[in-house]
Amino acid sequence: MSQNIINEVVFFAHSFLLGIVITFAYDGFVVLRRVVKHSLLLISLEDMIFWIACAIGVFYMLCEENNGILRWFAVFGAALGMIVYKESISDILVNILSTLIKYLFRIIRRIVRFLFGPLFFLGRKGRSVMGKCMRKSRKAEKYMKNKLTRQMKLLKITLCKQKEKDG
Repeated sequence: MSQNIINEVVFFAHSFLLGIVITFAYDGFVVLRRVVKHSLLLISLEDMIFWIACAIGVFYMLCEENNGILRWFAVFGAALGMIVYKESISDILVNILSTLIKYLFRIIRRIVRFLFGPLFFLGRKGRSVMGKCMRKSRKAEKYMKNKLTRQMKLLKITLCKQKEKDG
């Protein structure tokens, strides 16, 4: 085989592998989205950054391998790599990784609850005691306000009576 044909086959293989790498990297975002819920805005922002990074990676590969010239068989190779990866192991890998990460988070959450359980308990009790104190202070405030209002009315009545006696 001639060296030109070998170079073209290597270029096609690299574009095929690049398609697999791009789809694998996107599956990382899919796993992250399954583990942590994302808003539509955040998903759109992640996708935009991801595809800009992919465009830079494809451009770099084209510059290194083919002097920046776009070849349609390279596009076909990348698309074929994406399709082969997506149809073969992508779903299985995403399911396994997201389940594994959720399980690890569950274990870490249990360990944290065990280690910091006494602090959480004290925090809940402190909040309960503070709530009771606040309720009692509101009752005391209301009682004092009513008592002061009655005393003010009594003082006004007394002053009015005193004014009538003097006048």
